[in-house]
Amino acid sequence: MSSPIELRLFQAVVIVASVVPIAAGAAGVLHGPGMIHGFGSPNADLDSHFSYLSGLLLGIGVAFVFCVLDLRGRAQSFRMLGLIVIAGGLARAFAASRLGLPGAAHQFAYVMELVVVPALLVWHWRVERLPAVEQ
Repeated sequence: MSSPIELRLFQAVVIVASVVPIAAGAAGVLHGPGMIHGFGSPNADLDSHFSYLSGLLLGIGVAFVFCVLDLRGRAQSFRMLGLIVIAGGLARAFAASRLGLPGAAHQFAYVMELVVVPALLVWHWRVERLPAVEQ
């Protein structure tokens, strides 16, 4: 694949994938823990913590889009965001070892955090080595 086409394809895939944390983060900010099926009434501390983490998730999604628009200039930030997401996925895996697997939506998150993001980091490594093209 030629470098301009691969770069554009990579950017498009990252932007589409970023919809997941943006949407999930926004839902968490708007609805708090109540967005989780079967969850009862939260207390103020749980709601505050959930909303904070949802805001971080929303911010991570927006930051991925921001980085991919100037991939060469923001490569380190892109990699750091990827490592943050993988760390979150590993924390989920640790929780699953204690309490068992969560529902389907959270299993989808595992795939995003422990398969899709690492694959995007590998692809990013490849795209970084392509000849420079206009972004």
